[in-house]
Amino acid sequence: MFKSFHGGIHPKDNKQLSSEVPIEIAPIPKKVVIPIRQHIGAEAVPVVEKGDIVKKGQLIAKQQGFVSSNIHSSICGEVVDICSYNNGVSGKCLSVIIESNGEDEWENDTLVNRDYEKLDASELKQIIQDLGVVGMGGATFPTHVKLSPNKKVDTLIINGAECEPYLNADNRILVEYTEKVIKGTKIAMKILGVTKGYIGVEDNKKEAIEKLKEELLRINEGKTDIEIVQLPTKYPQGAEKMLIKAITGREVPSGGLPADVSVVVQNVGTIAAICDAVCSGKPVIERVVTVSGGGVAHPKNLLLKIGTTFEDAISYCGGVKEEYKKVIMGGPMMGFAEYTLDIPVVKGTSGILLLTEKETNIQKQYPCIKCGRCVQACPIGLLPCTLANLSDKDAYLLAKEEYNLLDCIECGSCAYSCPAKRKIVQSIRYAKRQCHTQGNKK
Repeated sequence: MFKSFHGGIHPKDNKQLSSEVPIEIAPIPKKVVIPIRQHIGAEAVPVVEKGDIVKKGQLIAKQQGFVSSNIHSSICGEVVDICSYNNGVSGKCLSVIIESNGEDEWENDTLVNRDYEKLDASELKQIIQDLGVVGMGGATFPTHVKLSPNKKVDTLIINGAECEPYLNADNRILVEYTEKVIKGTKIAMKILGVTKGYIGVEDNKKEAIEKLKEELLRINEGKTDIEIVQLPTKYPQGAEKMLIKAITGREVPSGGLPADVSVVVQNVGTIAAICDAVCSGKPVIERVVTVSGGGVAHPKNLLLKIGTTFEDAISYCGGVKEEYKKVIMGGPMMGFAEYTLDIPVVKGTSGILLLTEKETNIQKQYPCIKCGRCVQACPIGLLPCTLANLSDKDAYLLAKEEYNLLDCIECGSCAYSCPAKRKIVQSIRYAKRQCHTQGNKK
């Protein structure tokens, strides 16, 4: 077993702020803002109107096409508006705004008790599609699409690495929802028709590893087609390509996908959501979110309703402790910096961070000194300094065609290791955008 990969870094993880804090069910918010686009692909189309009364779990926006996803109401109440609203990923997005009526009643016939072993792969996939399950590690790719690879696969990998600093949502799911994780893994394996599954967990999550091993022993008496793989703690261990390399030794080709090496990767949160959807009939209307950082009074891992605003989530944690410099959705390495707390939690929100000036450590940028540290840190084997220079010179196509620009996973290892404090990732990300929007520019 390989269990590692080239490059990577070891940033201070600050996970101790919430790693031992059990998942807490947050109160029902007075209002939720539910974007109709919380997934990669075509946005959903609202099927409710202003003034409608909805219940928890009710369909409020229907998917359009195969690569899309249904959206459900996370609370009971009245649809008070359908309008463009702040969104943590896209800036603005058409959203359904619902005010709570104080009730907590599921839509009729939503909850069921199913035995997944009595259902075939197509039935399982249809349930996952109908109930709006998407990748909850941040990518938000519709799960029914990911479980329909156009190539033969033989391996399923569950990503429990959670290598981003501060975040503990996946860790707490592994510890507290262990049975869901194992059952969800078995469901995904049945859909894919594979006989080998791995759950990769970094070795700084001892309790999670023990819980998983205990659960496998309990249900299989030591005989199982699922293996727990303990991985070295290193960033970005949780990136798909790194995880596949570490666990199987297979390398996803340039421009390729995991299916090209006969692998499908799913996040821990996604797998738990698959279990909820198939076995209980629950659509994705809530998720575990780590609310942390030096600016938060009491860092917690909260089970939040989709559409809860960041402001409400932080108030559930005792509010702001001290002045913060940055608001980040997700982790500090690959998350999105926000300009307001008036944005909603969506299916891909794994973390809400309030970072102080000391934690952000913003420093003046200097010219590249050609030390090569960014090259050593790059887990993909790229030349980050060269890509950034080409971006600054508007040479986007050259960066793409000669230096594999699009293979960059934007993990931030290069910028973190740069002694000149160059904003390498921002330059590369900008170049990638330009390649999509101005493909003829050189």
